[in-house]
Amino acid sequence: MTLALVTLALGFTVKWIPQLQNAELKLDQVISQHHLAGLDTIALIIQTLLSPPGILIILSITFLFLLLVTRSPVNAIAVVSVAGIGWLSSEAFKIVVAQPRPTQALLQNSLIPNDGTGSFPSGHTTFAVAFAIACCFLARQTRWSRLTLTGGILFVVVVGLSRLYIGAHYPSDIIGSVLVAATTTSLVTVLWNKHALSAMTRTPFLNRFGPLPEP
Repeated sequence: MTLALVTLALGFTVKWIPQLQNAELKLDQVISQHHLAGLDTIALIIQTLLSPPGILIILSITFLFLLLVTRSPVNAIAVVSVAGIGWLSSEAFKIVVAQPRPTQALLQNSLIPNDGTGSFPSGHTTFAVAFAIACCFLARQTRWSRLTLTGGILFVVVVGLSRLYIGAHYPSDIIGSVLVAATTTSLVTVLWNKHALSAMTRTPFLNRFGPLPEP
């Protein structure tokens, strides 16, 4: 709850203090003046891959891989729940804060149209953080834990910078995304440990795909 309040305080502070918003817009303007064709392509690919349809495809592939290939229904449901709910929570904060996106007409290189949706936080970055956290949970206490953590941090940084580069968000939106994902994934993890695991033991159908925890 405290982290959620801190996140909202950040969003409203930037929204209600014009000097802060203008400073962030100036940074976006500086970035928009130094575009490169290769970076444009990467940013637009990320824009497409982490759009809502792209995220649904990523979550579906992840779920099916963990369920059918690794034969782990617990991991399949846990990873998709943490990443998916973490991502969707960004929409609630967008509605509450209702921060407009940077005005594309004020940017030198506008790569995407301003769709009018909320700017705070970045949905793309929130998903990146939530998915990285979910993968780190999955890899903990394995030999892949350090590599997963490093890859997750790199993934988040690249996605966050791409959102600034493309002119879709302010820097505070990226920071807010990290806070939102951390808040939601923490809550989902607590609920999962308290209720979801025990509920899965009462679902015999899942035994067809892999072992379930003991009641």
